[in-house]
Amino acid sequence: MRIVKNTLLSFFLSLVILAQGQNKAPENWFNLDQKENRVLGVSTEKAYKYLSKKKSVPVIVGILDSGVDEDHEDLKNVMWVNQGEIAGNGIDDDKNGYIDDIYGWNFIGGIDSNVKEDSYELTRVYKRLNAKFENMVEETMTEEEKAEFRNFLMIKAEYLQKSTQAKALFLNLSKAKKRYEDIENTIGKGENITVEDLMKYKAGTKIEQDIIAKLIDYLNKGVTYKELKADLMGAYNHFNKEANYGYNLDFDPRAIVGDNYDNCADKNYGNNDVTGTDASHGTHVAGIVAAQRNNGMGIDGVANNVKIMAVRCVPDGDERDKDVANAIRYAVDNGAKVINMSFGKGFSWDKNCVDEAIRYAASKDVLLVHGAGNDSKNVDSSANFPSPYSGANNQRALNWIEVGASSWEKGVDGLGSFSNYGKLKVDVFAPGVSIYSTVPGSKYESYDGTSMASSCTAGVAALIRSYFP
Repeated sequence: MRIVKNTLLSFFLSLVILAQGQNKAPENWFNLDQKENRVLGVSTEKAYKYLSKKKSVPVIVGILDSGVDEDHEDLKNVMWVNQGEIAGNGIDDDKNGYIDDIYGWNFIGGIDSNVKEDSYELTRVYKRLNAKFENMVEETMTEEEKAEFRNFLMIKAEYLQKSTQAKALFLNLSKAKKRYEDIENTIGKGENITVEDLMKYKAGTKIEQDIIAKLIDYLNKGVTYKELKADLMGAYNHFNKEANYGYNLDFDPRAIVGDNYDNCADKNYGNNDVTGTDASHGTHVAGIVAAQRNNGMGIDGVANNVKIMAVRCVPDGDERDKDVANAIRYAVDNGAKVINMSFGKGFSWDKNCVDEAIRYAASKDVLLVHGAGNDSKNVDSSANFPSPYSGANNQRALNWIEVGASSWEKGVDGLGSFSNYGKLKVDVFAPGVSIYSTVPGSKYESYDGTSMASSCTAGVAALIRSYFP
């Protein structure tokens, strides 16, 4: 999300749908071909023509994400099913340490509920280091502690800056939301407000006059009030989560999981609810990889002989290293040969824990595909976790592909403006703008992000592995 000038209403009013007036993405464009369709897709359909006389073998793709709707009409026939388990009997039939893991596993769930929101890793790292250094005097520190203390001061500054900004924006958006609701209630037409309604409205204050003038201006440009309100609520919900969960030092939902969080080797926790509290993101990702092809509904995923293994490890907030590491190991141990990881963060709690899991996947010949992130940053010089680099020599894991997002458009518009980049650390760019795919409830929506680019790449990898194992 772009941060714009922070006044009471200019923030909201600047969040008008940016795609207004832009060219619309061609249908199913990520599967199209540059030469045949004049679109920079991944040439899926052309590939299948080439492979028409060649046999394929099934490939399991692990979707490490927020959850997957296993009952979606376009996914239910391509879901991985653990043949070693008997559904619902409460027994770990296949002795893999997870009870009734039919479609995968949920590492952010407990006995009777699931984690929804979680804090940011910046918040958690700041809290841990603040507790360590708050009563220490620099003069008494060892050289190693002094180095860590200097790093802590940078983390503290970043946390205070971001948390203060989030709280201020949430306060302003709360006021804006209240004023717009007051205008709606007075007009009495809900979100079906027209220019005529606004022209008749009698503003009681200077702020209301400014709001009405801005609204009339936007509606005259073809944007509906409903669209404006949706943008306002999107911004309000975003900063509500940042202020009250992401940067909240006192918020910690880990008790729901009930594990020994300090022990990375502790892996037998969670539950078998792979859908979780909001599977929109993970379901969208899964559809790009492998939505059932040629079934006359929805979309066609990239890979045609794939089973989707759902491993839930990403909350609404930053994923935790322990969960990521155990999710990788679970997918590897249960047969995944490609793992998609459409998530990331700027700090790491226990990098060694994840590094060991990455090396474990490499030892089992499993490819990891990771989205580069959506901060418009150069990740050659900015931290981005999880990372394939580890050890004293900062050696790169060979079983890793880092993916940025591209668009269907040409020239300077050919890359997603939000996408992270890097000559050294980003390997490829793949379709990640206006990608139409599956969402829960057998529905479909268009999303932007390196998450979509990563899953498109994971689909290509699975296709290749299926035909050329």
